Amino acid sequence: MSSKTYQMNQSYADSQEKQKMLYKRTLIIISISQIFGGAGLAAGVTVGALLAQQMLGTDAFAGVPSGLFTLGSAGAALIVGRLSQRYGRRTGLTAGFMIGGLGAIGVITAAIINSVFLLFASLLIYGAGTATNLQARYAGTDLANNKQRATAISITMVFTTFGAVAGPNLVNVMGDFALSIGVPSLAGPFILSAAAFILAGLVLFVLLRPDPLVIARTIETSKQESNRLGYSADTEQMVNKRGIIVGAAIMVLTQIVMVAIMTMTPVHMRHHGHDLGEIGLVIGFHIAAMYLPSLVTGVLVDKFGRTAMAIASGATLLLAGLISAIAPGDSMILLVIALSLLGLGWNFGLISGTALIVDSTDTSNRAKTQGTVDVLIALSGASGGALSGMIVAGSSYTALSFIGGLLSLLLIPVVIWSRGSKK
Repeated sequence: MSSKTYQMNQSYADSQEKQKMLYKRTLIIISISQIFGGAGLAAGVTVGALLAQQMLGTDAFAGVPSGLFTLGSAGAALIVGRLSQRYGRRTGLTAGFMIGGLGAIGVITAAIINSVFLLFASLLIYGAGTATNLQARYAGTDLANNKQRATAISITMVFTTFGAVAGPNLVNVMGDFALSIGVPSLAGPFILSAAAFILAGLVLFVLLRPDPLVIARTIETSKQESNRLGYSADTEQMVNKRGIIVGAAIMVLTQIVMVAIMTMTPVHMRHHGHDLGEIGLVIGFHIAAMYLPSLVTGVLVDKFGRTAMAIASGATLLLAGLISAIAPGDSMILLVIALSLLGLGWNFGLISGTALIVDSTDTSNRAKTQGTVDVLIALSGASGGALSGMIVAGSSYTALSFIGGLLSLLLIPVVIWSRGSKK
């Protein structure tokens, strides 16, 4: 680090006013990148299963694309977390989005040449964009105090809504555009993904200066030097393994339930005569419910506590599973309600779990731990996505929905264990 950079970083550590300004600026920049990132992740969610179904000619492996790009996001989460820990958020997040953009380009190429092998390999790489889009939520918390953390997470997630809702509702437009340039229509949304992920990376690379995580480390170091008692307090927080375990468990369970049901909904709707526009509408509502309530959720998590909102997550996911199980396949209204509740339950779980992870770490291990936790989340999503197609092929979408709803009840013993640890 040059002396000029050191002096600049130290100037933020010495000025609470500059810290507040940087905190607000960081939230704005992350929020802008999330608009593009949200649009990028929507393509795989909306048409990934349909593209695999078309190329493979069977439903049994329709859940594989979701499994692959969530599996790819697991590796990417680890890499982004390690890069962020060593070099700062700017480097880690930029690299992740750029790699995700390359993966989307690979999916387009695979559709053109009808290569299933290239499709699967590209979906793994595409997962980097999905992982990075989630990892970005942590950047807003680096300069937040413990009463702002859930709200900071929620603000960045709200802005993801704009792109994430637009993406599924542009499937027909992008499909027509793809056909006009000689690309299969189902690959059209991935054209949007490629452009969106790359733009998100460019926004962060150009504007995320100074790096919030680097500044947070400088602030913490300054506090430790001025008050030796601060080191023992920080160490106690850093080794709060129970908080990390509980936060991770909440996010893993909600991810499994959400991905499993969401992955097979487009295929289920296709079998009941719904077109791409109707599928895009349902998934659009689902993704809106995943992100749009975030601002309110963050306030609720900060006010009522992490574990209380985790219980709300389990109850909401249970209701979503029951409604999707009993909903007639031709009922757009009930499918919209079920998928909206599915997104809302995931939202409650992700924000409460993320806040617990941030509470339980400090800047010396935060990004690395966050990356590791997101690996578990991605792997759980991969297993949920891959198994969902097999469950539906072997039984039914109704059975899948019931199983998903009942699985969400496991959040209750997790929360009881968490509260039992408090003295």
